[in-house]
Amino acid sequence: MADVDAFASATALLSGLRTGSISSAELTDLYIRRIERHDRRLNAVVVRDFDRARQQAKAADQARSRNESGPLLGLPITLKESINVNGLGTTCGVPDWKGYVSPHDAPATARTRAAGAVLLGKTNVPPMLADWQSANPIFGRTNNPWDLGRTPGGSSGGSAAALAAGLTALEVGSDIGGSIRVPAAFCGVYGHRPSETLLPRSGQFPMPPLPNAAVVMGVQGPLARSAEDLELALSVLAGPDVGEDVAWKVTLPPARRDRLADFRVAVLPPIPWHPVDEQIWATQQDLVARLGKLGCVVKEAQPDGLGDHREYHGFYRTLLAVMTSVRMDPEARRQRIAMFRGAGDDLSLAHVRGFEGGAGDYLLWHGRREQHRAAWRAFFRDWDVLLAPAINVLAYPHIERAWPADDSDLTLTLTVNGQSVPYLHPLCYPALSTVPGQPATAFPVGVSREGLPIGLQAIGPYLEDLTPIRFAALLAREIGGFRKPAGYDAA
Repeated sequence: MADVDAFASATALLSGLRTGSISSAELTDLYIRRIERHDRRLNAVVVRDFDRARQQAKAADQARSRNESGPLLGLPITLKESINVNGLGTTCGVPDWKGYVSPHDAPATARTRAAGAVLLGKTNVPPMLADWQSANPIFGRTNNPWDLGRTPGGSSGGSAAALAAGLTALEVGSDIGGSIRVPAAFCGVYGHRPSETLLPRSGQFPMPPLPNAAVVMGVQGPLARSAEDLELALSVLAGPDVGEDVAWKVTLPPARRDRLADFRVAVLPPIPWHPVDEQIWATQQDLVARLGKLGCVVKEAQPDGLGDHREYHGFYRTLLAVMTSVRMDPEARRQRIAMFRGAGDDLSLAHVRGFEGGAGDYLLWHGRREQHRAAWRAFFRDWDVLLAPAINVLAYPHIERAWPADDSDLTLTLTVNGQSVPYLHPLCYPALSTVPGQPATAFPVGVSREGLPIGLQAIGPYLEDLTPIRFAALLAREIGGFRKPAGYDAA
């Protein structure tokens, strides 16, 4: 086997598979060795399927010898633990679901398999996918490869940690509160939250792989070590869910711009009540200045109706509270309400009202969403992307949280520039694109004084996902892209 860089992009690894410089069996064994060596301190790949992976790799090599092809043929990947895989457990970190073995593949699983991917296993999550940490009573805690004492993010934290440490070539996660973008930012990789209806949203949690039109805002999408890999993964994953696939097809429009200098970049104005870590803010300001020098049109702007973001964010938290409590029993739902009513959170009234509403209110909320969606459509007639932090904090030290949530959750805070803020306030930046269902690409832009990755996000026009992805890809040519954390070179 020629020297192979486990940190190479999926696109580069697939090129090596096509030319024959490496076989799928060799590449799969390389990643298995790396998981066995390095994951003892990370605890990222918590469900392992190595025997079947080796069989799939052998089959991929045989298929290639017959001149067969596939967009991911022979590429070793992992999936988020919540995504169903036939024959593997799905617990979402919840003890009551321990022992459940899925009898089916989620759409994301089926599509990556059909594209020829080799599935190594699944990566860690917080209970019910409801935290920016990835620790649960079943599998334990996942650590950030840049600093083992800090969170890799959540809920796709195992996904981002595995990618950053070179334990997998590609990942599929999910996002309703930044669960793709925050881990990407915390671990220094790329993550894409797709337009809300671009990919199937079914196939997570221990349940049949059937769509549910009433479940909104949550999406599934790729994480990778390059923006080009995000585009590759999207080409495999995009498409209608079961039922609509009889007639509906997806043809994504090309990116709006081919040159970085041609992009019209709106920059989200500061949110007065929502402090951003000074290093993240300074990095963004430096990037804005650089984009201007490159010739981009750059200006502070935001869609109509956002105002100071208090009402918008309260509306998001109302919807989020409903979506994230729907699978819970009454006691767990009560505890979730308590969590959203965190002490000192001046937005708590909106969250409580969200739980007190009935079916009619839910319909009205959808009408309100459409008003926001219309405002974002109008905004993107003048702009190509909206630049903003992916989250307002750097990866923070591990915090112990009880499951189910208890009264200790009411006092949880994070520190931003020496100021304590309620634990859930950082939802504000992920929520920007989640409310209207816009695509958003998280990308690395540098490293903090503490040696932690700094990430931003580019929000794009609805169903024009290739535009923010292309922006991130072109930007990497100017400022650099993924960089690997120290200590993971050994195979």
